[in-house]
Amino acid sequence: MEDSPSLTHLRPDGSAAMVDVSEKPVVRREAVASGFIALQPPTLAAILDGSVPKGDVLAVARIAGIQAAKRTADLIPLCHQLPLTKVAIDFDARENGLAISATVRTDAKTGVEMEALTAVSIAALTIYDMCKAIDKTMVIGPVELVEKRKGSEP
Repeated sequence: MEDSPSLTHLRPDGSAAMVDVSEKPVVRREAVASGFIALQPPTLAAILDGSVPKGDVLAVARIAGIQAAKRTADLIPLCHQLPLTKVAIDFDARENGLAISATVRTDAKTGVEMEALTAVSIAALTIYDMCKAIDKTMVIGPVELVEKRKGSEP
């Protein structure tokens, strides 16, 4: 059996623990996550032309994604609070739905992968919430980490 990597969020006794990053240097970190929400063509058209009864779906989903990135440590118990320097949420209309992308940046001792994944997830859930009355067939997924970068000290 191959050696498996140790799990950094577990103590030797198996209990959960937040990773101690106090000795790590502050560096620029960025993560990009993507997601998708499958939509019926009339739903996509309503989103794009602004005729969804609940309002501007993409504007609300963008704000929700930004807020979610900023609140990730409140949602995921072992995440560190991070000073985010950038959160960008983008949408790309496809034939069968919307592709969602989140880019998150910080100057910190740990990365922002969870913030990017959370931002995409909440943006997709917001679209779902705003369109559920007009489309009962929406499907969210996959949501995935596309890229993470760690640069030099800021």
